[in-house]
Amino acid sequence: MTHATHHADHHDAGQAEILDLDADVLAAQLAEITAWLPLAVPPRQIVDLGSGTGAGTFALLDRFPDAHVTAVDSSAGHLHRLREKAYARGAAARVRTVRTDLDEPDWPDLGTPDLAWASASMHHMAHPEQALRAVHDLLPTGGLFAVVELADFPRFLPENAPEDRPGLEERCHAASDHVHAGHLTHRGTGWGPLLTAAGFTVEAQRRITVNIEAATKPAVGAYALRSLQRIRHSVADALAPEDLAALDRLLDPDSPHNVLRRSDLSVRTERTVWAARRTA
Repeated sequence: MTHATHHADHHDAGQAEILDLDADVLAAQLAEITAWLPLAVPPRQIVDLGSGTGAGTFALLDRFPDAHVTAVDSSAGHLHRLREKAYARGAAARVRTVRTDLDEPDWPDLGTPDLAWASASMHHMAHPEQALRAVHDLLPTGGLFAVVELADFPRFLPENAPEDRPGLEERCHAASDHVHAGHLTHRGTGWGPLLTAAGFTVEAQRRITVNIEAATKPAVGAYALRSLQRIRHSVADALAPEDLAALDRLLDPDSPHNVLRRSDLSVRTERTVWAARRTA
């Protein structure tokens, strides 16, 4: 195994854990989105574009018990984890995985889905306009494309936390935005005009505001810890020394300031959903 391969595997494993925690904490919101989709007839064939470890795949299988899902992702590790979950759920026969880079101009055969789903994946694409046209061509007339995107990464700490460095989380996110500005240029994009330009008719749009306290969802603490660890890895060189020290105290398992010892954590974020139809 090369150093690059080991680094990629480690990156995938860390990201997979965060994706699984996100799916756990936001399960009710995801179910709400799948129930909201403007579908006159339940879909039988679904493509999950940028499936990750399967949050959308399994939410869709739960909502549509007669459907089959083709889960598409560029990460072999994510798809392996998704297949393991499908076996554990007794849903292996309803899931097909396809590994591909959705920024490539030629996609493999993904069948003819009634519904295409892309959750928190479009903003990662270098050429989203090309991908949107490919989805339009993939769907039959009348097929639906659901795009779910986050306005920004979740926040977990109160604004006045930690006590010795109030506003630390916002400064960490500002530093992260600066570090990633060159390759996450489509985060926060309003996808309606781009969907229209690709030939879709946008039928509905909905914003979901999330505010989940840790007391109601035990996984919030682990989600906060893993997310802040990931941010720390990317912004260490961009933070003031005092902020980096305060962040390290939040992440230190032996510190009395460790984030898991806080009783005031919550998940605060927003998701926007666009439901777009291929009408011709």
